[in-house]
Amino acid sequence: KEGGTCFDPKDYLKTYYSFDSTSSEKNDILMFLLRNFFKTFILDGVKGNTLIRIGNAPTIFELLSACESFKEIIVTNYMDRNCQELQKWLKKEPGEFDWTPVVKYVCELEGDRKKWAEKEEKLRRTVKQVLECDVTKFNSVTFASLPPADCLLLCYCLGTNCKDLSTYRAALKNISSLLKPGGHLLMVTTMKCSHFVVGQHKFPCLFLEKEVLEEAVKEAGYDILKFEMSPTCYPASLVEHEGISYLVASKGKGKED
Repeated sequence: KEGGTCFDPKDYLKTYYSFDSTSSEKNDILMFLLRNFFKTFILDGVKGNTLIRIGNAPTIFELLSACESFKEIIVTNYMDRNCQELQKWLKKEPGEFDWTPVVKYVCELEGDRKKWAEKEEKLRRTVKQVLECDVTKFNSVTFASLPPADCLLLCYCLGTNCKDLSTYRAALKNISSLLKPGGHLLMVTTMKCSHFVVGQHKFPCLFLEKEVLEEAVKEAGYDILKFEMSPTCYPASLVEHEGISYLVASKGKGKED
């Protein structure tokens, strides 16, 4: 991706995921997503053996409830430096990003804030592989050794990597081959976004409206079960957009038993 060389994972994490309990746009958006993941994985019982998370950044917030519902999690990231940053947290290396306030919030949702250290260890154990992957150059060989997934979690990756809608639709179809029939697709998407800012750099984003997103998901063979918009937006100085969406869909006609 153009500008990818300027992307600083540390800067990105500090800008968007330095979390505390005060109300701010970025905290409210993160809490909106964490509550949705909690609902999907813990309350609604989306579970199975394997979850594959395809993303663009070295984040773990989207996996904190998932690690209670899946035996193994496989993470793919765009660019090696994102993989390295994530590995720092997984291996507890010096300079790792401090996710503790986020982990504590999820533990509170799940009923015991004090279990945050156990939760971190459980997630570290559950993430079995971290792979580099560019969704626009999908190569089934990269994934040939992976088990078919029960859940596919796409976090902000398609909009930032795909230059146009046809690339977006093709990428979604290609990635969907990793998911078992009846499995679940979860998508976190920045809606009607032109760009986002990290440090001094602007990164372009594919402009997506709800109708276009839903059409692409249906075209890739899914039934949409849920679509929800964040109640707030990031400051325009950070992201030019109209909110963050959370989508849940099932592959094929039947929902899971």
